[in-house]
Amino acid sequence: MTELRDRIGFDAGTTRLEDALDWSVSNGFKYVDFNCDIGPNHLDDWSEERIGAVRRTCDENGIHIGIHTLSAVNIAEFSPRLAGAADEYLAANIDLGRRVAAEWITVHAGFHFTTELEARRRASIDRLRRAADLADASGQRLLLENLNFEPDEAEVHYMAHTVEECHWYFDEIASSAFGWAFTANHANLVSDGVAGFLDAFGTGRIGCVRLADNDGTVEVHKIPGEGNIDFADMFRRLEGSGYSGHYTMAYGSPDEKIASREWLIGQARG
Repeated sequence: MTELRDRIGFDAGTTRLEDALDWSVSNGFKYVDFNCDIGPNHLDDWSEERIGAVRRTCDENGIHIGIHTLSAVNIAEFSPRLAGAADEYLAANIDLGRRVAAEWITVHAGFHFTTELEARRRASIDRLRRAADLADASGQRLLLENLNFEPDEAEVHYMAHTVEECHWYFDEIASSAFGWAFTANHANLVSDGVAGFLDAFGTGRIGCVRLADNDGTVEVHKIPGEGNIDFADMFRRLEGSGYSGHYTMAYGSPDEKIASREWLIGQARG
C-alpha cells in the first residue's frame, strides 16, 4: 500500500505554508491544502520571492499543493457591492493558485437563510460557472466541496450538502475545470450517506477526498475510527471504482495525523 501512503495528505489550514511544507518533507506527506484568508498565508502577502521559494520546495520534494477557500464567504451572495466582492474573492484565489502552481482550489456553493432560496441558488451556480471559466483560462481546477448539514431549526443552511443539491451544480457546470472535493464526513450527516454520494456521482469528477469522522448527527472532525463512518467500505468503493487521486486528512494534531495515516492504510487493506 505504498502508493496509497503517498496519496494521503492533510489540510494545513492557516498554518504558514512554508512550515507545513517543511513538516511534510520530514514526514513523507505529498499533498497539502492551505487557506489564504487570514494569518501568514493571507492573499495579499505573497511576494514573487516567496512564491518562487514555495514552488522550488514543492518541485524538489514532489509535493502537491492546493488552496482551500473559506466556506464562510457566501458564494450565493446577490446583494449589491457584496456580489461583486464574492466574484473578486474567487478570482483572487484562482490567481494565487496560478502563481504558486496549486493543482486544485476547493470552493463552496454558499449558504441561504431559508428565504430567497432560488435567487441564491441561481447566483451561486452562475458565480461558480464564471469562476470555472476563469480557472480554465489560467490552467486551474476548482473542486466543489459537498458541505455539511445544519440542524433544521438553524436559520443558515449550506447549499450543496445533499446529492440533490450537488446535482444543481454538477448538472449545470460541465467544465472540465469544475470537479468535486468529496467530503466523506459531510456525506455521513445526511441520509444519502457516503455510498449514496458515490452511487450518484461516481469518481470521475473527484479531485480529492476529504476525510474526518463523526457519529452521523453533528458536524465535528473526529479522528477516523472514533465515529461511525465505515472507512473500509469507503476505500473499497473509491479504489474499486478506479479512483487514483489523493486524500486529505482534515483533523487531528501532527502526531495524530501520522498515526491516522497508518490506520487508514489498514482500513484500505480491508
